[in-house]
Amino acid sequence: MDVTSKLQASPPQTGAEAPPLTRELARFTAQHPSGAWDAATEQAALRTILNWLGCAIGAALHPAVDAAVAAMLDLDPPASVTILGRREKMDAASAALVNGISSHVFDYDDTHPTTLIHPSGPVVAAALAVAERYDLSGRALVDAVVLGVDVACRAGLLVCPEHYDRGWHVTGSAGVLGAAAAVARLLEMDTQTTTMALGLAASQPIGLREQFGSMAKPFHPGAAARAGITSALLARRGFTAAATALEGKRGYARVLSDRQHWGRALSGLGERFEIVANTFKPYACGLVIHPCIDACLTLRAQHSLQPADIASVALRVHPLVLELTGKTQPRTGLDGKFSVFHACAAALVRGAAGIAEFQQEAVEQPEVVALRGRISATAEDGLPHEAAHATIVCKDGRSFSHRVDHALGSLERPMSDHDLDAKFAALVEPVLGTDKAAHLQQSCWSLAEARTLAPFLGQARP
Repeated sequence: MDVTSKLQASPPQTGAEAPPLTRELARFTAQHPSGAWDAATEQAALRTILNWLGCAIGAALHPAVDAAVAAMLDLDPPASVTILGRREKMDAASAALVNGISSHVFDYDDTHPTTLIHPSGPVVAAALAVAERYDLSGRALVDAVVLGVDVACRAGLLVCPEHYDRGWHVTGSAGVLGAAAAVARLLEMDTQTTTMALGLAASQPIGLREQFGSMAKPFHPGAAARAGITSALLARRGFTAAATALEGKRGYARVLSDRQHWGRALSGLGERFEIVANTFKPYACGLVIHPCIDACLTLRAQHSLQPADIASVALRVHPLVLELTGKTQPRTGLDGKFSVFHACAAALVRGAAGIAEFQQEAVEQPEVVALRGRISATAEDGLPHEAAHATIVCKDGRSFSHRVDHALGSLERPMSDHDLDAKFAALVEPVLGTDKAAHLQQSCWSLAEARTLAPFLGQARP
């Protein structure tokens, strides 16, 4: 069963059955014991932080980040918190905004496939900024990330897929709750105060899918991180909110979604952690395109295909692929991340789908543009969300087909720790240099043992 079908197969419960969700998630955030999860969960947290850190540093010099830094410096913030991969420092809220933007610019960050949330963007950006601001330990940071990601993903499970279908970018709209939870945990707020923090965050859903392909998309996780920090700090100082902000008659769940899945939001709370279901991208674009890229790269390698050999490429995809990535003529690198036609053309021409394949130069490359026009895609309702089928017909009449049921990077074919290390190095070395990148990478794997984050973050600046 594909992801969308799994979500739709779980019937919503009526309003009368709504549990005290805001308080339950707050209690979980405030009271769950430190490190009280299995080794797989702990490793998933470190993988999530490493992957997020690499994405944030790798994009540190992108024009979107330049603009965000300049805008925040207009506010003349106190320079106390690290901007990853850059020399500037800012206040915690501004740093969280910029680092959250940077981590999502390349669309290379993690994905929780059931909800399509990129949870580390808002959660780690907020948690890292506050942990540095208050000189907290690595253990505290890892705890906050595990719990914050869980809250964000459970908020997504509560309202998706209907919430996403309405046009919300769930990374921002659910991520703000995870960011608030992570910060509340770091600041050791009790259940009541954390309830207020989640209530305030519930009034700040961020992100519209209409923005996909523009700089506003990576703004969403950054803005959610900043709003999460604000929510927690306000609550810490006595600012109040509705204790039923998530489940109330006019609360988050009912206002933002046509259906509410109360049971999914609390199922296994404190026993099963959603961070274990997090996935990491080998390709720097929307997750729904990855099976198509896999299929094209496989055919290219198996049959030594050159662009000049190819007469046509026919893709069969889940309908969501064309809904999200159906741009036939992308004009910018960011646009290209939302074009299945560009992604497959670039992969077939260049043999990769990394950062370079979604830059302006690749979008305008004549060979890529020409091949893009020879690619067609057909939506099939019965095809699983995780699958794609590609048929390449050559100019000499040969025809080759390949189906991918689970792309590289999925839970079924996960990237290994070695794969993540290689991805991190490729992202970070051009910004920080080989030595600093290697030291930062090693420090990340042992982050839970750090008594302070200062040495770790010192390695994250040029």
